Amino acid sequence: MRWNKVTLVGVGLLGGSLGMALRRRRLAGSVAGFLRRKSTARDCLRLGAVDNATLDLQQAVRGADLVILCTPIAQMHGLVKQMAEYLEPGALVTDVGSVKKSVVDELSPVVRRAGAHFVGSHPMAGSEKTGVTAARPDLFVEALCVVTPVKQSNPRAVRQVRHLWKAVGARVLLLDPAAHDELVSRSSHLPHVVAAQLSNLVLHPRSPKYQAMLCANGFRDTTRIASSSPEMWRDIAIANRRNLLGAIDSFLTGLRGFQRALRGHDSGAILNFFEEARTRRDAWSKRAAAHSPE
Repeated sequence: MRWNKVTLVGVGLLGGSLGMALRRRRLAGSVAGFLRRKSTARDCLRLGAVDNATLDLQQAVRGADLVILCTPIAQMHGLVKQMAEYLEPGALVTDVGSVKKSVVDELSPVVRRAGAHFVGSHPMAGSEKTGVTAARPDLFVEALCVVTPVKQSNPRAVRQVRHLWKAVGARVLLLDPAAHDELVSRSSHLPHVVAAQLSNLVLHPRSPKYQAMLCANGFRDTTRIASSSPEMWRDIAIANRRNLLGAIDSFLTGLRGFQRALRGHDSGAILNFFEEARTRRDAWSKRAAAHSPE
C-alpha cells in the first residue's frame, strides 16, 4: 500500500524518523510536516524528514489520506480539534503516544465526527535524545509497535495502521488501550521515574565532593533515560497516573522487602533477590532476541 500524502503533526525524533522511513521506502507520494518553528522546518527539509514543511496546520492536513500525531500527548486533543474541519473524508489518523486509553477516548469521537478514522498506535522505539536531528530512518526496524483498536474502530483503518508500521520495519501487536497502559506503566513509565529519582538522589548539589566521579557504567546505563524530555514525561505520568501509581506501589513493596532483609542480615533473602532478578532478566533477554508477535 502507498499513501498519496502523509502528514506528520510534529516532526521530532519519532516523526522525523517516520518521515525518513516513509520517503526512503517510497511509501508515500509526499510527506508533509506541521511544525511550530521555522528553524525546525529548515532542519526537517535539510535532513530529508519531509518533502514539505509548514507552520500552517490547514495546509499540512489538507489532502492527506494519512495523518500521524507525533506531538506530546497533552497537545493532541487541541490539535485534532483544530484540524478536524480540514481532514479528508475517510482519512486515517493515528498517533505515536505512549499512553493510549485517554488518547483513544478523546480523539476518536472528534475524528469520527469529521468523517475520518482514528486508530491509536505506540511504536516502542524512543530514545533519550529529542528533536529531528536525532531522527534516523531505521529507528522502527524490529521495534515493537502496539496498535490499540476498539470495538468502534473501522476494520480497514486498523489494517492500514498495521500495514504502516510493518512497512517501516516494525513488529505489530494488537492490544486493548487499557491493557496497554497497565503494561507500559511497569515496563516503560516506572523505569523513567526510577532513573529520574536515582539521578536526583546521587547527583544532588549537596552530594559529597567526589560522588559524581564515582558514577561509572552502572549508573550511566541505569540513568540514561533520565535525559529524556521532562515535558513529555510529565504529560505521560499525568495521563497514566493511576497505573503508574500502582506500579510505584508494587516497586516500593519489593524494595522494602529487600530493605528488611538487609536490616536483618538475611543473606539468603538478599542472595535470592539478586538471583531472581538475574534469572528473570536473562530469560527475558533471550526471549526478546527471538520473539515476534506475528
